[in-house]
Amino acid sequence: MNANTRVVVGLSGGVDSSVAAHLLVEQGFEVIGVFMRNWHDESVTLSDHCPWVEDSNDAMMVAQKLGIPFSVLDFSEPYRKRIVDYMFAEYEAGRTPNPDVLCNREIKFDVFLEAARKLGADFVATGHYCRKASEEKDGKTIYRLLAGADANKDQSYFLCQLRQEQLARALFPIGELQKAEVRKIASELELVTAEKKDSQGLCFVGKVHLPDFLQQQLKPKTGDIVLIPDDVARDLKRGATEAQASLADAQASPPDAQASLADAQTWLADLCTAPAYTPVHGRVAGTHQGAHYFTIGQRKGLNTGGMEKPLYVIATNTRENIVYVGMGEEHAGLFRPGLFVKRADIHWIRADLALQAGQQARYLVRIRYREPLGDASLYMREDGLYVVFDEPRRGVAPGQFVAWYDGDECIGSGVIS
Repeated sequence: MNANTRVVVGLSGGVDSSVAAHLLVEQGFEVIGVFMRNWHDESVTLSDHCPWVEDSNDAMMVAQKLGIPFSVLDFSEPYRKRIVDYMFAEYEAGRTPNPDVLCNREIKFDVFLEAARKLGADFVATGHYCRKASEEKDGKTIYRLLAGADANKDQSYFLCQLRQEQLARALFPIGELQKAEVRKIASELELVTAEKKDSQGLCFVGKVHLPDFLQQQLKPKTGDIVLIPDDVARDLKRGATEAQASLADAQASPPDAQASLADAQTWLADLCTAPAYTPVHGRVAGTHQGAHYFTIGQRKGLNTGGMEKPLYVIATNTRENIVYVGMGEEHAGLFRPGLFVKRADIHWIRADLALQAGQQARYLVRIRYREPLGDASLYMREDGLYVVFDEPRRGVAPGQFVAWYDGDECIGSGVIS
């Protein structure tokens, strides 16, 4: 029944996309396999070897095994402009980018989707562990992005920036399967990718050694590592703790509405703004080779010994080239009660559920892949979205994506300021 429906599958050379292609063939679709070549610029080396060559060959062998047409498409130019340049700019600004989220939004479901449509495709398919559903609302089809059935492999977070028109053209054939089932299917089919390890690198590029990568454009620059005592970090967060209590009290028994709104704005700002550390808050504990090489929560690469406990990055200042650290994994500076997303950086997959200024809602949120979902309150204001966690979150870093869910449905996302 799907014989006249053409689907272009992004074959990455891994087991997940291989089985996705097989399932589509079984379902009667007209399937075309495509490998995306996203990098061959030797002026910027992403890796010291070329895993994409092996991956491309594996993808070709899978296509031959399944009896489907196969081709390689070169997206290296848009990938450089939209992903690699973005990564350099974000790290240089002291932010922590997530290139995989951007790769899905900008490459797989934009550039690749457009190329697939030129091939006459009705849909594109990938090996993501997520699901898609739809419903009719006010005479319009609304597409829903749902978590994968395998909770340990759910990749809906990586797709949290997709738009309705992108979801409309997307298929996720393995979303209902467990990883073990996918491996079993690949083994039974004797696919070359059956036992292949999962990729840990950038999408369709390969593993990247981040420090080496960054040093190609962001030059080393010696600066201080400043150790912030735990009690100092707690004192700096005291305003946020008081703000959270005040906000809770106001919601329990709201006073005059207008006064409450003004007070709430102050409380939200206190809750969702990161502490502003300065050198006077601590002491110099060592030196580093560039604040832009570090991200909040990082432990490795500090090269500062002689401490009672391991040091963790709690903040960076790329303008003054300072890395602030705290001692121990429970240091107060590692935890935040909330975060802020500028209005321009808010994205609603479900635009029909978008909050308007003055509105609030309860959702589950995560700020990184595989992080457990946690309860939070979302407050929309004129300047943007304030996300207040029920329990403080560890390692909140500017540039990361926060995604919010209603049950297993991803409703929207935004870039953390």
